[in-house]
Amino acid sequence: MGSSKQIRTAQSCAGEPRQAVSELHAGIAQDDMAVVVFFCSSSYDRDSLAEEMNRQFPGVQVVGCTTAGEIGPLGYREQGLVGASFPAATCSAVSGYIDHLQQFEIKRGMLLAHALLGQLESTAPAACPDNTFAFLLIDGLSQREEPVAHALQNALGDISLFGGSAGDDLRLESTWVFHDGAFHSDSAVLLLISTELPFRIFKTQHFVSESERLVVTAADASRRLVKEINCLPAADEYARIVGTTAGLLDPTRFAARPVVVAIDGTDYVRSIQKANADGSLTFYCAIEEGLVLRVVRGVDLLGNLEETFATLRAEIGPLQFVFACDCILRNLEVTQAGVKQAVGRIFRDNNAIGFSTYGEQFHGVHVNQTLSGIAIAHVETSDA
Repeated sequence: MGSSKQIRTAQSCAGEPRQAVSELHAGIAQDDMAVVVFFCSSSYDRDSLAEEMNRQFPGVQVVGCTTAGEIGPLGYREQGLVGASFPAATCSAVSGYIDHLQQFEIKRGMLLAHALLGQLESTAPAACPDNTFAFLLIDGLSQREEPVAHALQNALGDISLFGGSAGDDLRLESTWVFHDGAFHSDSAVLLLISTELPFRIFKTQHFVSESERLVVTAADASRRLVKEINCLPAADEYARIVGTTAGLLDPTRFAARPVVVAIDGTDYVRSIQKANADGSLTFYCAIEEGLVLRVVRGVDLLGNLEETFATLRAEIGPLQFVFACDCILRNLEVTQAGVKQAVGRIFRDNNAIGFSTYGEQFHGVHVNQTLSGIAIAHVETSDA
């Protein structure tokens, strides 16, 4: 190891957890790390991976989560591990977690955020909204992203929050976040980083909406369940509009033809998770009766991605590092379109690490089928 002012990244495709962590450590270890962040396949034995993380990074603050795919120096991959280390020379970091999300109350979120702000102020007295960001990792099957993200953003004030919902390789059984040396389900981790490095929070999507309206006429909002659309069984009506039958609905179809709701003139994707045997549809995002939805189609994801990174470079300079929270349905879409390697190259060329999510959080709002994250440039230098 040696001293550094660079954020270091690495990726392992090793199937054995101890080997994967060892390879990650070899790539990112440096003296005086402020925090290590990792994203891992849910196929790893969590106890073994946690034990090796604790052994390889003793005394280091480590946070992470399980995924539905990983993004890193090797591009888009599955069944692997990716991570980054942030040097204390340019970054100060504090973190905490909230458990029992099914009993989440706004007060708990606000208490955590205020406690972390106090800790950050003691370690980085110059921390302020201009040089601080918040990163949220949350159980992607908890269905609690909306209230948690909203409460945390309110408590953080002008500090920008972004994040991703943990995945489990599309098994839809259980997802996990990592904090304080162990994996936790039904939990969320909040990381605050104050840095002298220039950064920008960003979100992008690549859809245009069609004209036919889908009115949610029966729903169970607490379960993100839509029973009827246009007074007809939800799966049948959605299938009719996208030109197929309910029996053929699968994640690939949902990735190609998501639905959006317009709020104040902006389209927000409400991605479908699965079609159920009773004809209902389960969503990845909040849904309620009376919502008017429209089906959308993707337009030039590659071009949109290249334009997004070009804009970020123009705003803050060459990109040292990018956290990328990329919806699993985008992963499925690029796989189906045969452009996954090209997308992986764009991520690699822009020094991105991240994961395929079950949802994204952006400024306190839970969204779907976006790429959301943060881009970080190099230390600004004067010409003097």
